[in-house]
Amino acid sequence: MAALVAAGIVGTAQAAPPSTTRVIVAFKPGAASAVKSVVAASKGSVKHEIFGMNAMAVEVPAAALKGLENNPNVEYIEEDVIRKPFALTTPSTGTPYLTGQQVPYGIKQVQADLLSDSAAGNRMVCIIDSGYDRNHEDLSANPATGEYDAGTGWWYTDENSHGTHVAGTIAAINNSGTGVVGVAANKMLKLHIVKVFGANGWAYSSTLTSAANKCGAAGANVISMSLGGGRKSVTEGKAFDTLYNNGVLSIAAAGNDGNTVISYPAGYNNVVMVGAVDENKAWATFSQYNSQVELAGPGVSVLSTVPTGTGQESILTVGAATYTAGSMEGSPVATATAPLADFGIGDTVNAAVSGKVCLIQRGTVDFATKVSNCQNSGGVGAIVYNNVAGAFGGTLGTTVTNIPSVTATDVDGNAMKGQLGQSATVGIKASNYAYFDGTSMATPHVSAVAALVWSYFPTCTAAQMRASLTKSALDLGAPGRDTKYGFGLVQAKAARDRIASLGCGN
Repeated sequence: MAALVAAGIVGTAQAAPPSTTRVIVAFKPGAASAVKSVVAASKGSVKHEIFGMNAMAVEVPAAALKGLENNPNVEYIEEDVIRKPFALTTPSTGTPYLTGQQVPYGIKQVQADLLSDSAAGNRMVCIIDSGYDRNHEDLSANPATGEYDAGTGWWYTDENSHGTHVAGTIAAINNSGTGVVGVAANKMLKLHIVKVFGANGWAYSSTLTSAANKCGAAGANVISMSLGGGRKSVTEGKAFDTLYNNGVLSIAAAGNDGNTVISYPAGYNNVVMVGAVDENKAWATFSQYNSQVELAGPGVSVLSTVPTGTGQESILTVGAATYTAGSMEGSPVATATAPLADFGIGDTVNAAVSGKVCLIQRGTVDFATKVSNCQNSGGVGAIVYNNVAGAFGGTLGTTVTNIPSVTATDVDGNAMKGQLGQSATVGIKASNYAYFDGTSMATPHVSAVAALVWSYFPTCTAAQMRASLTKSALDLGAPGRDTKYGFGLVQAKAARDRIASLGCGN
């Protein structure tokens, strides 16, 4: 069985037992009842009736497939392949943002800060994902609507953070002193949420097809899909063709396996495939690359919203100085304050650091060993600083520790060495924000820019808007279109200026 996967999203049905198979059955108009009867007679069951199409997902014994294929009411049968959300990480810690909102690098990289979203109320972005935390401080005031799904629940809940993170990139609110900002940050852009993923993180292509059709029925101009799978679906492809012909621009993630495989729905001709770049506009090595990549967006260490309290924030102060702390995945959510002590490279137990915060240089032994040795020495917290230039994130793997630990740059580590003996506070606290990686994070940048630019020229067609975005993109990599960046990094102001000068699609 193939299915459809996101970065943490589940569909309306569980995977079929080994003795059965799940397929999409497309049938002739008016034949739904007849097909249901055949399915029931074969000891199968209907799992999902696809909204807006003469098709349904059914689960039947494998031996019954031949009979279904030969039924005169059936047009075709195909596997109900899985679709998944694309995101490489779980919520991670970030820099403190208690004193004011942060502007994620991607916002400036796509020129969203150069273009007013005052007219964005004439556009709607439909987000197909794991839901939307309607109570989030940075999302609650947006004009957002959605639907109830029997399999995944209400659209305004999010059990795995992915959908809320995507939504924050699109429309996190410009609140003074609160969180982050999205591409369209001033509560103008309309959002419609279709929740196809639950806590276990995957759904079927039939579910996605219904979701896309529901987006169209809701009046969406842009559909944003940070999800996909490695096999195409005829039914799914037909739905996106129809939506495109009806003026809806669908945008989807390329995938995170760092290979040339074409993911779907991004691989359909009438869907825009989005690859990922980092803060230096360099290709993200996880981003799938092939001839279908059309545009690129920021997708590495993207800071955005997550369901309230599910993110983590690192804290690090020594004396009167506050430092930017990186994440140590696996650290407990806790805070400790004690004198700072030098623990060298942390390769041995040393009782001299008992009751103190360990300052440890990176290198020689793994992070888990360093932090465990600090703990076994009686240390109450650990700071691992870099032995080369720059910031970094670490992981404790399967090692369980009960003292908080964070990372720091080489510069900050050396500065702290001059503060030994001073009071240090190190910790991890719950947060409403997190850094994620993935083409899942690149996709909402492109989706939001498309809606933002389109709001200036609402009479442009979906095809014209698509052409304008590709022609105004910042060319990266080899000159012209290439497999890693497509036509280049999407640019909001450049696209708007091009249309203002040359007209739609020129």
